[in-house]
Amino acid sequence: MFAGLKVLELASVLAGPSVGQFFAELGAEVIKVENPDGGDVTRSWKSAGEITDDRSAYFCCCNWGKKSVTLNLHTEGDRQKILRLAASADIVIASYKPGDAKKLGVDYPTLSKDNERLIYGLITGYGSADPRVGYDALIQAESGFMDINGEPDGPPLKMPVALIDVLAAHQLKEALLLALLQRERTEKGSCVEVSLMDAALASLANQGTNWLVAGKLPMRKGSTHPNIAPYGDMFVTADGKRILLAVGSDRQYFDLLKAIGAADDPLLTSAKFSQNQSRVTHRTELVTNLGEYISRIDSMDLLNELRTTNVPGGIIQTVKESLANAGGLVLKANGLAGVRTFVGLPDGVERSALSPPPHLGQHNEEVLRGEG
Repeated sequence: MFAGLKVLELASVLAGPSVGQFFAELGAEVIKVENPDGGDVTRSWKSAGEITDDRSAYFCCCNWGKKSVTLNLHTEGDRQKILRLAASADIVIASYKPGDAKKLGVDYPTLSKDNERLIYGLITGYGSADPRVGYDALIQAESGFMDINGEPDGPPLKMPVALIDVLAAHQLKEALLLALLQRERTEKGSCVEVSLMDAALASLANQGTNWLVAGKLPMRKGSTHPNIAPYGDMFVTADGKRILLAVGSDRQYFDLLKAIGAADDPLLTSAKFSQNQSRVTHRTELVTNLGEYISRIDSMDLLNELRTTNVPGGIIQTVKESLANAGGLVLKANGLAGVRTFVGLPDGVERSALSPPPHLGQHNEEVLRGEG
């Protein structure tokens, strides 16, 4: 899809590198520029007891298919090498604190001077006008995500993945694809910027409009949905498995009652539970009554009944269990494993094999040969 496209990655951690891997997965040449003193900081982000080389498990989540070169942008010689690389690049992905890219000579005006077709994708914390450094955990706290995540009687909780980085990466992918389309029409490149804060606010979705439209301040509800019931509610089966239901309509609710043998129970078929809004209002009683039935059924028997009646429900799995069923999304090479970042392949486009995440400076000779 993107064979022949050259991407220069001047980004670290998760958001920017995720965008780089996206282009690598679609066939682009992605050159990851790292500082010689340790490289991407995530190379050293190892969990307790983790035994890996300079490619930590964290680093391996978003650096497949890339070439690594080391350049010290504080030196004139290496800055000239960057300029020459950018002169032949299609896309630059950058993540710098506002002002730093200009100081280092890798901002859009500088890099596009000799390449008017260059597309420059910039990730910031709060936008170019705000000098603060953006970190996922802080953005989760400040954007409202933490305040609505957790149990009702518990403290605000951060998501267990850097969710805002992931969301910002998707926003930047979309922006860069639009910029590529625009370049096809105008022959001109452009600079596009995505801030972590904007990406977070744009992703509040119904929780944002619950406040803006309905005047209902979102509250912590555990895994349950503020607008639908039983949706996100968890039940324990007879064999001790945890089942989550995602019933999204009144029809599905009554099909659920059939599946669990409660179709004739007046406690669950009364007007109080016949419509979604009323079920949301009386959620505690609803969950208690449903739980009585579900606790008598083994998990596989329940899942079979749910599938037969087309009621959304599933067993809560570990990461190990979920990745065992990930199929072609799991990457494996040279003893390393990872997960693809892109899933929506057009018809006729096949997944390409990806090289494993690179060692620091692994491709210096290959990429920088002839660059002085």
